[in-house]
Order: sequence, then C-alpha cells, then structure tokens
Amino acid sequence: PGRYAVHLAPDAVAELMGLLSWGGFGLRALRTKTSPLLRMVEAGETFHPSVTIVEDTAGGTAPDFQEQGFRRPDRVPLVEAGRYAASLVSPRSAVEFEAPTNGATAQESPVSLDVAAGDLPAEDALKRLGSGIHVSNLHYLNYSDRTRCRATGMTRFACFAVENGELVAPIGVLRFDDTLFRMLGSNLIGLTRERETILDPLTYGGRSVASMRVPGALVADVAFTL
Repeated sequence: PGRYAVHLAPDAVAELMGLLSWGGFGLRALRTKTSPLLRMVEAGETFHPSVTIVEDTAGGTAPDFQEQGFRRPDRVPLVEAGRYAASLVSPRSAVEFEAPTNGATAQESPVSLDVAAGDLPAEDALKRLGSGIHVSNLHYLNYSDRTRCRATGMTRFACFAVENGELVAPIGVLRFDDTLFRMLGSNLIGLTRERETILDPLTYGGRSVASMRVPGALVADVAFTL
C-alpha cells in the first residue's frame, strides 16, 4: 500500500476509458445526476488540458449508424482540453430530454473512442517516470465513489517496479483506488506521442465492433490500497 508514480501502458489507459464510458458521456446520465463526470459539468472540475476525448466514428471500426439505424456524425467531441464538451444522445434521450440525437447507442457509450496523443515519446516514458510502477494492464474496474469519479481496480499482466528508468522486478497484484480527476487531471504528467488502436474482443450476444485509440500515460502519486 502507498502512493507511487505510475506509467500506464495504452491497454491500461483503455481500461480507464472503458470505465469512464460507463455513464460518463451520456446525456441521460447527466440529466439524472448519475454521471461520474457530473462535477465536471456542474462544479468546474477538469481533466488536464492535454486530455481531449472524441467519439471518432470516421476513424474507428464501428459503422456510422447505430442499432436502430440512426446515423452517427464523423466526430463528436466529448472532452476538449480537459473540459466537458458534449454528450452522446440516443434517439430515446433525444425525445425524453428534447435534444438532437447524434446516433448514440441505447447505452450512450462511445464505440469509437479516441484520446488525443500527447508529446511524450513512448521510448522515454520510463526515464521520465524515474522510479515507480509500470502497469501494462488493469482489470476488475468499478467506481468506489461514482459521484466523485473515484475508481478502483486491480493490476493484471506484466506489471513491474521501476527504478532509475529501468524495469527491475515484477510486482504482485495491487489494487488502486483514486479519483480520475486526479489521475487524468492534477496528477497527469503527460500522454505519449504514440498511440495504439485496441479492438474490443467481447462476443457476448454478438461480435463487438467497438474500438479505442489511446496513448500511454504518466501519472504521479496514484493511491494503491493493498
């Protein structure tokens, strides 16, 4: 247990984005006060200015229409320079809340999520980290305090202690518990210049067509609880 500087590989960043997509960008979640990003909209909380998140239909692998046939625009900016920009609006929410739809799914979750690249070369990430933890994967993510966008989850495959910019030893499983307003905001050191396209492997009920394009991230002072 303790607080460590962390290098999150793109797969780990994708896990955080997947959690954030659970109610974070939908109009219904905002209007019913259940969005984890409610404080961003109503209380002035922000992510780091380098964080820009877009529903990028034109650049993703999902089709440009949703399950009921409504068309999706090429791009919907969700977070711009750390600030909430727009919501995903399903046809049902469009009627309920009298807002124009942008072809979102019934769950109002991104299916072609794109996180803008930073300016940190990936090959220099561990050197910039210095000493801390390299996290290749996360899993079992959930909200420990949804109203404050506080997340918890476990490290998974190939996670290492880092000393003087070098991987020195594998680590045991750790649980983190921290707010994403810190991890993607005040404690974000930087995002990598290189990004990875990650295809959703889920086949429950059908083959998923969703994808993400995400960079790696350096984060200071992440709280690990056990």
